[in-house]
This record gives sequence, structure tokens and C-alpha cells, in this order.
Amino acid sequence: MEYLLLKSTTKIEQVSDKFKRYLFKEINRKSKLVSIKGARGTGKTTLLLQLGKEQSIENVLYVAIDDLFFTENTLYELAEEFYKIGGKLLLLDEVHKYPNWSREIKLIYDDFAELRVIFTSSSILDIYKGESDLSRRAISYSLNEMSFREFLLFNENIQLPVFSFNEILNNHTEISFELTKQFRPFKYFSKYLKYGSYPYYEGNKLEYYQKVQNTINLILDIDLHSIENIDYNNIAKIKRLIFVIASNVPFIPNISKLSEQIKINRNALVQAIQLLERAELVHSLYKQSRSISSLNKPDKIWLHNTNLNYAISQDSVNTGNIRETFLLQNLSTNHKLSLPVKGDFYVDNKYILEVGGKNKTRKQITGIAKSYIVKDDVEIGVLNNIPLWLFGFLY
Repeated sequence: MEYLLLKSTTKIEQVSDKFKRYLFKEINRKSKLVSIKGARGTGKTTLLLQLGKEQSIENVLYVAIDDLFFTENTLYELAEEFYKIGGKLLLLDEVHKYPNWSREIKLIYDDFAELRVIFTSSSILDIYKGESDLSRRAISYSLNEMSFREFLLFNENIQLPVFSFNEILNNHTEISFELTKQFRPFKYFSKYLKYGSYPYYEGNKLEYYQKVQNTINLILDIDLHSIENIDYNNIAKIKRLIFVIASNVPFIPNISKLSEQIKINRNALVQAIQLLERAELVHSLYKQSRSISSLNKPDKIWLHNTNLNYAISQDSVNTGNIRETFLLQNLSTNHKLSLPVKGDFYVDNKYILEVGGKNKTRKQITGIAKSYIVKDDVEIGVLNNIPLWLFGFLY
């Protein structure tokens, strides 16, 4: 325990708190059990350490679940010993690497009344389908990729506010005027699209894209294998699938053709697409009002963020797809999306968005109520024409 406490103290003291992800303010500090899910590379470990740093250091213990301590000891034993010496906050990083994690966390929750637990896990993990149901105990949060607003703070030290979707729809002209007094959007927007989704860009694009590719491989080789027990032969097929998707995004899947190309049967292929979505490597959408089942193929697929496009496809990215991916990435954080009969996105079963360049017209959505044109390459919009970059301020 002394070894773990020393290691924890060192990590917590060394973590920088100059930049905090949007989720830092949202987490309920009074909850006894908190889950933070997210894809690799989004900053879950840093967030966990920052949450520890705001507490009294003597009462906090941060532990990475792949620590060698757990080769001879259980998670429950750790919590019990920490609780006996006055521990108040237990931070568990990547619980999906621990067998029987849900059962032991349930016992910790039930047995140690004064101990708060915050744990992180892969986005692939369904915390409510573990061996023990935590749905009535845990408050669950998801940590998404960095928004354009966060990128400006992280890379350029430009601090700007968050705006809701409704605020952007109703007041986008005034908001854009105020924001452009403080920074020039197009000086930074293309940089964000290329290397702004993950908080580890250090000035070298080639190194950044290599890190992104490494992250993809870790998700597929380790997370999928450990959480879903998928054998490496099928993981190789899923890797082929994501590169096929990347070369054709936005991708309208022909399941029969794709199944033959990947050498995998139809049901396994649909499940592989669903796994990629849970891993936050792709976004899948279905047509408006269509019933969704585990065996239904999605109607359209995008990569999960624009950086993945550039990391995988390099110079062959499609501008129209980049625009759609950016909008989808930001809207999907807090809104329900589907594919409308006319237009590009149907938001919350209420609003129609059509995405394009600065010369985009309303031709495709003429006469449709609550419809908007989302335009790239414009700083300030008027009426129902909204600048694309402004949707980077939703969180």
C-alpha cells in the first residue's frame, strides 16, 4: 500500500491543471460512484488525476488497473486497506483490464460507506452489462474528443464560452460577431480539423498522425480483444473494415459486397460495425423513423472525427466529408441524430441541417420548416445560414 500511495501522490502532484477537459466541471463531486467512459487518447487519465489533485492528497489514491499490484491482490482488498487508513476517494484507471471488475466495485460501493470511487473505462465497455448491475449505483459520463473551443484553449490559450445548440440556431449572428472580436476562426479552424481532436499534438503533424494510428491499433488489438474476447483473426478483418470505410467515407454500406470483400458473414459484419462505433472510431446513422435492431445495417457511416480521416487517408480526404464529420462529431455529444429524407442531418427529431461551402443554397431543403444551412468558409452567417466553425463551441 505504501508503494501505491507514493506512486499515486507523485502522479497527482505532477499532473498539470492548466488545461481541463469540459467534463471536469460537469462531474458530480458528491456522487459515491462515478464512471467515465471514453476512447483512448481523449484524456481520461489526466482528468482522473486532476480530480484527485483538487482533493486532500492524503485521502486520495490513484491506481492504474494494469499495475503489478493486482497480480497478487484484489481490487476489493485494495479498497478495504485504503478505507482503513482513512481513504476518501479511490481513482481507478481503466477498469476494463480487471476481471470481475463490476462485482468488486459493487461490493466496494456496498461495504465502504464513506469511500467515493471514480473509475475510467474504454468506450467499448458497457458498464451496465457487467457481472453485477451498476445502473442504480453509478453516475456515468462520456468524455468525447476535444471540441474546437477546447483546441483553442489547449493550443492557443484562447478562452471562450460554450454555447448550446439552441443558442447557436437562434443567435448565431450575434455570437459570431462577439467571438470574431476575440479571434479569427479561419486562422485556426483548418488546424483543428487536421490535428485538434486529441490533446497530444506537439507541433509535428507526422508524429501526431503516428500517435493517432497507434491509438487505432491499440483499440483494435487490445481493447476489443480484452473486452469482447475477439480473436486476432477477426480483429485483422475489422482492421480491414475500418480502412475500407476510411477510403469511402461518408460510407453507404453494401453489406453483401462488403462481406465478400472483408471475408466475414453478414451478421458478424454488422456487429463489427457496431463495435467500431462503440470504440468511437466511426459514427453510424440510420434513416429518419427507421426501426433499429442489432441486425440492421446503418444507412451511412463516417469516421468518428476529422483527425482520423487525415491520419488514415492522408492527402486523399474529401472536403464535403470533413465538413459532415466535424458537424456530426460535435452534435452527437448531446443530441440525437438521424438521416432525414431531405438534408444531411435530422437533429432531435426537430431540426434539419444541410452542410456545404459558402455558396451552398437552400435548394435541397426548400419549404422545410426548422431547416438550416451550415456553411463552411464563412465567418458570420445571417438568417438560417450558420457558420460551420461555430458548432465547435457546443462543449
